This record gives sequence, C-alpha cells and structure tokens, in this order.
Amino acid sequence: MIALLVPLLALSSPWWEDYDTRERFLCGDQGVLVVERNDAQASLISGSNRFTLFRVASSQPGLRYGSEAMELILWGDNLTLEQGRRKLQCTRTDQA
Repeated sequence: MIALLVPLLALSSPWWEDYDTRERFLCGDQGVLVVERNDAQASLISGSNRFTLFRVASSQPGLRYGSEAMELILWGDNLTLEQGRRKLQCTRTDQA
C-alpha cells in the first residue's frame, strides 16, 4: 500500500462510475492521493494506480469504504488508509 503513493499523474475514473466528489489528500512524505467517491463506492488514485473500494456500513464515525485488501476512512479533513496492521494518515488539501 505505501509503495503505491508515487507522484500523482492526471488520472481520473471513467464517466460511467459517476463520482460526484473528487478530493486531494497529502500523506506526509508518502505523497498525494486523490479520492473520487459517491454514496456507493470510492476510487483511490495514486500515480497510474487506481483501486475501487465499496461503501461499508458501520456504526463507527466517518465514511468507510473497503475491499478485501484495504479500508479507507474519511472523517472531516482526515483520511486513514488501513491495510492489515499498517495505517497511513492523510490530510485533505483541497477539492481536486
């Protein structure tokens, strides 16, 4: 997961996925992530890599999207990316 944080290229999701929100997050010295999302799913973009995550129902705070490999948690201006025991904390920089 950490290795996927390479310099961001201008990559976006196909129009038919209909993401209504696009946000950019700074992840310290790990680089920048872009998250495109709607109510049902999110696309995590880093460089030429894109991962699709699906909305997870949870009583925990924040919006949660996940796959078998990772979970993305959005809460306010913070993004937490969890993969196993590894966590990456990122901060929203702007609406991309």
